[in-house]
Amino acid sequence: MNEQELKNKSAVQIPVKNIVIHKTKGVETYQPSDQIYVRKVSGFFQKLRQRMNLVYFAFFALLPWIQFNGHQAVLFDIESQRFTIFGLTLWPQDLTLLAWLFILGAFLLFFVTAFLGRVWCGYMCPQTVWTFIFIWFEEKIEGTANKRKKLDSQKMDFNKFWRKTLKHTSWVLFSLFTAMTFVGYFAPMREVFIDVFTLNTSITLACVILFFTFATYGNAGWMRETMCLHMCPYARFQSAMFDQDTLTVSYDAKRGENRGPRGRKKDPKDLGLGDCIDCNLCVQVCPTGIDIRNGLQYECINCGACVDACDGVMDKMDYERGLIRYATENELKGKKVKFFRGKLIGYAVILLVMTTLLVLEIVNRVPVSLDIIRDRNELSKENFNGDIENVYTLKILNMSQTDNTYKLSVRGIKHTTWHGDQVIKVPAAEVFTLPISISVDPYELESYMNDITFIIEQVEPVSDVKLEHESRFFNKR
Repeated sequence: MNEQELKNKSAVQIPVKNIVIHKTKGVETYQPSDQIYVRKVSGFFQKLRQRMNLVYFAFFALLPWIQFNGHQAVLFDIESQRFTIFGLTLWPQDLTLLAWLFILGAFLLFFVTAFLGRVWCGYMCPQTVWTFIFIWFEEKIEGTANKRKKLDSQKMDFNKFWRKTLKHTSWVLFSLFTAMTFVGYFAPMREVFIDVFTLNTSITLACVILFFTFATYGNAGWMRETMCLHMCPYARFQSAMFDQDTLTVSYDAKRGENRGPRGRKKDPKDLGLGDCIDCNLCVQVCPTGIDIRNGLQYECINCGACVDACDGVMDKMDYERGLIRYATENELKGKKVKFFRGKLIGYAVILLVMTTLLVLEIVNRVPVSLDIIRDRNELSKENFNGDIENVYTLKILNMSQTDNTYKLSVRGIKHTTWHGDQVIKVPAAEVFTLPISISVDPYELESYMNDITFIIEQVEPVSDVKLEHESRFFNKR
């Protein structure tokens, strides 16, 4: 290998990011980066993110308060093992539907990531949304990024004390509201708020609320980018879904290099410079503190803050926008971009098939359940008429949100006699236990064990809901 080939090989190697090693008492320890003071920036993508965050937070905060048919519209009641989603009530036997929803959500995330990169993290991830809300409190109370940095470097005085106290109080109160709202998805929302404000909560509920309050305060107030950089698993495997046609926040190195400061009236070509003036605003506005000019990094959450900051600088310098932009690797290389490609089409087909199957399962779901429990002490007995009698306990679960009346019957053996109620009314989302017995003339029985089928039909409100459940009828030996 000659000298020129060696130079070409070294030119295409991936640059290594140096990690600073600090020595403390002779022991080498890795120190995480200093606190990041995110600079405020305005622009199209930040307005889009803020509006999406507002919609997301409003949806989160208001959804548990919505009433539907006289009940909380969305309630995941773990204690009663009942999940209510507007007109749909799910029980433990409906966990396949929840599994479908989770799988569908996973493939939707894969599809979006393959197409638009890590936009979920930048625009919809709760960690990002709450982090920016906490930063908003900081800006309102402590001022801009430079003022916050200066305030932190000062000794404690009255000004610093009241600002820090107000900021952390705001964080804690907002975290408490977040925790109470989150708990309201798993317990009746109104009762949660009333119990908290009247100091009448149970120990379990109080511990859960305090835990989520502390978690929100710690994650969005103190850990912030640490969650994205070191704890989020999505950041680690997202690259497996990327390809050369995935849209990501990218720096156009061909256009930007060589970077360097210059006057507004200077022609960068005469100075041997690119369009990047090396102002570092793209770093100052980044919530994870990275330099996008170093290339695609797993820490990037695709929030577009650096895009808006760079576009603002380009406007002031009277340069063309887009030095930092949402672009694909092929676009930066001057190649044709393929938006419709095999991976995306595959994800789209899977999403369509799974959505169809989920809808069909929900549509064909019978909103009533019937469990049959036989008398284990005595399989059969002979009554005073000489008939063979079997005892059963029927458990009817009304999985709908309305009170329904059902009619019960049995088939499989001719001339059966039903002992017990055959028309029952079951309240919404409740289990009705009905002890009954079936008697048959022994001459109608063909063997020791005979197949029978219990049938339950909804008669009020009138509906075509019908369910059959097989069981056994035993003859006396």
